[in-house]
Amino acid sequence: MNQTPPCDLDAPMPALVNCAAYRADGSRREIRFEAISDVLAEREGFVWVGLHEPGEALLDALQEEFGLHDLAVEDAHHAHQRPKIEAYGDSLFIVVHTAQLIGGSITFGETHVFVGARYLVTVRHGASLSYQPARARCEREPEMLALGPSYALYAVLDFIVDNYLPIVAAFQDDLAELEQDVFSGTFRRETIERLYHLKRELTTLRLAVAPMQDILSQLVRLHPALVREEVRLHFRDVADHALRINEASDALREMLTAALSVNLAMVTVAQGEVVKRLAGWAALVAVPTLIASWYGMNFVHMPELDQRYAYWGVIGVTVVACAGLFAVLRRARWL
Repeated sequence: MNQTPPCDLDAPMPALVNCAAYRADGSRREIRFEAISDVLAEREGFVWVGLHEPGEALLDALQEEFGLHDLAVEDAHHAHQRPKIEAYGDSLFIVVHTAQLIGGSITFGETHVFVGARYLVTVRHGASLSYQPARARCEREPEMLALGPSYALYAVLDFIVDNYLPIVAAFQDDLAELEQDVFSGTFRRETIERLYHLKRELTTLRLAVAPMQDILSQLVRLHPALVREEVRLHFRDVADHALRINEASDALREMLTAALSVNLAMVTVAQGEVVKRLAGWAALVAVPTLIASWYGMNFVHMPELDQRYAYWGVIGVTVVACAGLFAVLRRARWL
């Protein structure tokens, strides 16, 4: 009979991506999740924990280890939060939106960050890349990591903002292609749909990027107990990147609006040209129709009926009238 293998208590939880302590010199050491409170009881260093879509049990254990505020943990339980920064006593709770370009469309996620004087906790939900590159970058600079959780927070936020740049660049390339379609002279429904979807995604991206400026502004100016003075310059650099991305997305949205208007105007002009040509040909057809219906009334005393060349004369008058009208309409570019 098959037996279930014993559970390894030392194995990391599936949602627990990283759990490490950093000494005062910036060097790293792995710790167990249950040992976090013991490490925090020491006089130096800090703890950096990374979670990905944790369950309620893990968040409750996290709250117990770090002494997190109930309201902040409640927000972390529910992933649909607006970007914000809130202070809870001697700690900060930060919510930022992350973005990934998957299959030509933006997929958004959230990262909840708990920051204290001796800890940094990141909780990822939805579409979000691992923060392993940010962690590795910090560990390559132990002298900066020695500045504490504020520098690790800078690395995470800088990684999030930098991931917006490829998305904006991809949208710029899409807009260039759509502009060619708009000015191609042919109306295609797919072009309008792509313009609309692109504008909608840029609007959603702005909702993620714009609040980052307020969050970073507070980290640059406020919370002296949690943000080291040496790190504020780095947050200012991230704020500048966020501002540039926000301005670029605004410019793209305005250009998309202009492209939609130009496309509509070109469609209207094309329809007007078609109407003009139809009206011109209708006028040409109306001339012989009028003459033929006039002489088809079969009145007995019509003066031209008894003339020998009246039939050919009427044909000639019709041809001359049509030719003259055709020349006038051609000169007016109706034909």
